[in-house]
Amino acid sequence: MSIELLSTKEAPGAVGPYSQGVKAGNMIFVSGQLPINPKTGELLKGDIQEQAKRSLENVKAILKSAGATLEDVVKVNVSVVDINQFSLINEVYAEYFSNHKPARALVEVSRLPLGGEIEIEAIAVI
Repeated sequence: MSIELLSTKEAPGAVGPYSQGVKAGNMIFVSGQLPINPKTGELLKGDIQEQAKRSLENVKAILKSAGATLEDVVKVNVSVVDINQFSLINEVYAEYFSNHKPARALVEVSRLPLGGEIEIEAIAVI
């Protein structure tokens, strides 16, 4: 099986010793995406819906670099520091996954890298 490390300037660079994503055969593993603007390198704060959109746009960009789309996603993991934001996150999530509904976990965590409030990772099959 061939393994390809994914890298695109359309998503923020990794904040540690890992890849934005990995394509292994017909599977794509997108590393957790904080709501970092890839053009400015700034971490979004405040409005959780804007943060969710930015994280999902980063996921989309990495998928695109591997020849995939959100329609190819089979599993999503969402980590948030405040589970009370669940319904607000779902509103945004439903815009990105309206007809196609991959398996998902959304969990509250005590902290995220760089002081982020949300992180989204995905697995796709092409």
